[in-house]
Amino acid sequence: MVVRIPMSKTGYQKLREELTRLERKDRIDVMKAIEVARGHGDLKENAEYHAAKDRQGHIEGRILELKDKLSRAEVIDCTKVDKSRVVFGTVVSLLDLDTDEEISYQLLGPEEADVKMGSISVLSPLGKSLIGKEIGDEVLAQTPGGKREFEVMDIGASGVA
Repeated sequence: MVVRIPMSKTGYQKLREELTRLERKDRIDVMKAIEVARGHGDLKENAEYHAAKDRQGHIEGRILELKDKLSRAEVIDCTKVDKSRVVFGTVVSLLDLDTDEEISYQLLGPEEADVKMGSISVLSPLGKSLIGKEIGDEVLAQTPGGKREFEVMDIGASGVA
């Protein structure tokens, strides 16, 4: 069974661009660096050669990872999601019932989540507990910092596709 990875159109495009860059530029650059380093003589003690080979390994590993994720991507247009309840792509405004602080997050896939940029993964503890909730619902989430209680204040769409 193939496990699908939810992803916004924008997130999918960013991964495609990274894959293209790795395959068409970085891979070629590292092969050239290996070739130059080989010309410097003894490979056993050639730090430049070993560094280039390590870089090549990282590039090839990331290429495989990206191809896997892109092949399993379930691309969702976040501008067209139902805003009556919390689903992938919605922007959720929450009231932290312990601190009375209001916070907003967009629920995205694990590859796109970035708390500093205002997005969390739908697979995170908070993301999982928010799915399906409506405005006014209270949410108890087991976070790495302990249990936290929130109230859903608003559910909106993102300008990000």
